[in-house]
Amino acid sequence: MRLIAVTLLLIGCGGGPPTENTGPPVNSVTPTYALSDQGNWTYLGFPGGQYPEGSILPAAHRSEGLARARMVTPLGSTGLPSPTGKIVLLSIGMSNTTQEFCNPNPSGQCTAGSFAQQALADPAVDRASLVIVDGARGGQSAATWLTPDAPNYDQVRDTRLAPVGVTEQQVQVLWLKVANPGPAAALPAPNADGYLLVSQIGSIVRALKVRYPNLRLVFHSNRTYGGYATTPLNPEPYAYESGFAVKWVIAAQITQMAAGILDPRADNLSYETVAPWLGWGPDLWANGTTPRADGHFWTRSDFGSDGTHPSAAGVQKVGRLLLEFFKQSGFTRCWFLTAGQCS
Repeated sequence: MRLIAVTLLLIGCGGGPPTENTGPPVNSVTPTYALSDQGNWTYLGFPGGQYPEGSILPAAHRSEGLARARMVTPLGSTGLPSPTGKIVLLSIGMSNTTQEFCNPNPSGQCTAGSFAQQALADPAVDRASLVIVDGARGGQSAATWLTPDAPNYDQVRDTRLAPVGVTEQQVQVLWLKVANPGPAAALPAPNADGYLLVSQIGSIVRALKVRYPNLRLVFHSNRTYGGYATTPLNPEPYAYESGFAVKWVIAAQITQMAAGILDPRADNLSYETVAPWLGWGPDLWANGTTPRADGHFWTRSDFGSDGTHPSAAGVQKVGRLLLEFFKQSGFTRCWFLTAGQCS
């Protein structure tokens, strides 16, 4: 596949007045508030916030993430540091993931408005060593990425990385967004899809570390709003509850590294042995047309005919959220930008 190449190599929030967010009520029982919204709130008894302590990232996890971000450096094809090497930022996931990250056409050009195209057009983004590669593929659910010998990883190696002259050893940062089609059990059921996703994401990040031995950072995102869905592919509340799966996986790593306690669903996530460091990417969920505290919201026109996959407007919206994240996060500025510091 031929991809955009301008040294920076690429593969694959609407307008409207925000309203004042005075904080969610305690014991909210409907998908209303995004996990990134602050306040003393719960969903079906589950505490809100993106981290175990709400909106606060524990200091030790933050310190480790920053240390690993500062270790990201251009690598040669064998994975050794090289002044002429590359830093590969890779996406892994499903149809929505590839649509929002790049969605390459038959000639390999990323869709206008996608994250990759927006990054290419931004003069602040590193153009000397950064290679953005879309490894996500349509129809590939979380279950298709679970083991390092899954065929999807060979596809990424052979049809996404190799054509732009980079290797698995040069992948150091990854954006992960996965889901399951047709979920049937919502929280708090013991067989809820959110719990299944925790187990699957745990397996995926361990597989990623095997395939990409120099992978240092994985940034996770949840699904976009599913309230406009016209099919059972992934409607609410499952789209919303994917955010809790992300939260619980990150919390599992935090707890394991702090107290040595393995989560029974996520299993071993030690970033000293079997997994990369895990953190949040952009929070993509908002309650339809009701703006979050940061102004982000979703309209019906942001989605295609099934109300689940993004329209061109939706692609651009997620692309902007991704670009803002990688430009602004303290874990990304030092390797994503030409003149940025990770702090």
